Amino acid sequence: MSFEWLSILPFSIVIALSIWLKRILPGLVLGVLLGSILLKAGWLSGSEQAVTYMVETLSDETNIKIIGFLYLFGGLVGMMTISGGIKGFAEWIAGKIHSQRSLLGLIWLTLPFTFMMPMFRIMMIGPVVKSLLGKWSISRQKVGFTMDVSTSSVIVLLPVATAFVGFMVSLVENGIHKNGLEMSAYSVFLMSIPFNFFAIIMLLFGLARTFWSSKAIEKEPNKGDTDEDHPFHRASIDKELSLVKAQPWNLIVPLFLLLGLSLYLLWQDGLSKGAETVFDAFTKADATFVMLLAVFLTLTVTFLFYAIRKLPLNELLYHFVDGGNQMMQAIILLILVWALSLNAEDLGFSQFVSSTLGNFLPAFTIPAILFVLGSIVGYFIGSSWGTWGLFMPLGFSLAAATDAPIVMTVGAVFASGSFGAMTSPLGDTTITTASIMELSLVEYAYYKLKFCAAGAGVAALCYLAAGFFYT
Repeated sequence: MSFEWLSILPFSIVIALSIWLKRILPGLVLGVLLGSILLKAGWLSGSEQAVTYMVETLSDETNIKIIGFLYLFGGLVGMMTISGGIKGFAEWIAGKIHSQRSLLGLIWLTLPFTFMMPMFRIMMIGPVVKSLLGKWSISRQKVGFTMDVSTSSVIVLLPVATAFVGFMVSLVENGIHKNGLEMSAYSVFLMSIPFNFFAIIMLLFGLARTFWSSKAIEKEPNKGDTDEDHPFHRASIDKELSLVKAQPWNLIVPLFLLLGLSLYLLWQDGLSKGAETVFDAFTKADATFVMLLAVFLTLTVTFLFYAIRKLPLNELLYHFVDGGNQMMQAIILLILVWALSLNAEDLGFSQFVSSTLGNFLPAFTIPAILFVLGSIVGYFIGSSWGTWGLFMPLGFSLAAATDAPIVMTVGAVFASGSFGAMTSPLGDTTITTASIMELSLVEYAYYKLKFCAAGAGVAALCYLAAGFFYT
């Protein structure tokens, strides 16, 4: 008798407890612990396994790069804050922003400089946008959603120079190889982009909501957006930051240095891996490592730059640590999410999903069904990469067996991961945005779900119609 269905219990516990408590951390802890106990059939051995999962996530090379980037970037933000950089830039840009719409438009205008990696973009623009909220009575949830939709729905559609491209192409190449198909992996990836209906729909919706919707200029209260903190928490630090002198160059120099280093190092890393053109170099580069290296070098130069400008070293060091510590909540949540994903796989989650699909599906329904199921799984695991990894092999197998359109199937799988990453309270983008904007994570995820679910419904209908037409 198969017990693979038990793999959905930890995810169900996380979602249910998060909705009840309005906090995701207790649910994640209990979910990892419950899943580990189910795997080991004992509370003590299960507890040991839960800790093992967390240790394993910290020993993963990609995960530790992400954690290092988060902490170092948080430290850089802390230094830019105490140096007066964010305050100075906010005062300068505030004079050029005359409405809520222009504030939201600013988020979109930063895309050409921050498109390489979702977390990179959120952490680059988040602190600056947050500092401008005081002038306008606008919902932090609306601002956060604009940041997320302009990030997740755009970066996944770009064919080069993002953290996703190499991984996405490798998944396609693996599917082609395992099914003995004569196709170019990168060509299939490029042709699948127009079939990422969900990302395209959300991109159009986000643009319309920012620039054409009348709601973009409505005044919305901030009540209920943020978590209730103890009145004494960070009171002295907030008072200190309110007294700093505005120095816009203390923000402009580090951010442009970080951007320039990121692009240059992406190019160099790609060349070292055998690339012959800039386009190819950006595709082959290890974007996660490059972002970590770029922020490390930027921090080093920024320390020297601030020292030349005679800023107190002890203040810089203190607020570097304080800024990094501000990201610890996001880091802890990510570690638990990764541990939960490892546990789900050991319980047979992917096998459960595969076995429940069966081989009885009509060819034209394959892209739509994969999108719907992938979106549900993506919402539970909160990872676009994890969703793609689970469903791309299944998608190729079903498409090859039923003669479903492969390119559309690939686009549907990528779209399902986009939904999960953008919508789930377990998603790193959602966690990071909520942390920076000081939002209740569960309430913010629910706020986004209303819009994303509608977009997913339209996308599913598009897959059914397109599948029927192409088959």
